[in-house]
Amino acid sequence: MQNPKTLMRVGVVGAVLVALCCFTPILVILLGVVGLSALTGYLDYVLMPALLVFIGLTIYAVRRKRKADACCPPTGIRGKK
Repeated sequence: MQNPKTLMRVGVVGAVLVALCCFTPILVILLGVVGLSALTGYLDYVLMPALLVFIGLTIYAVRRKRKADACCPPTGIRGKK
């Protein structure tokens, strides 16, 4: 994933998905339906670090995109005066 745009998409989608599972009972209901409701006590140990990782990935992608934009102008502008 060398493209900062792709990194940003993955980071934002992952953070939104984990936040949705973290702050709403969606995952608890899903685990109850499947029969794995005993695992709901361990969700905090998985969801909070995952949320931090995805937020970190988004911040990294934003910084990398800004650095790339500051270094090199967009391709369409070079030839025009």
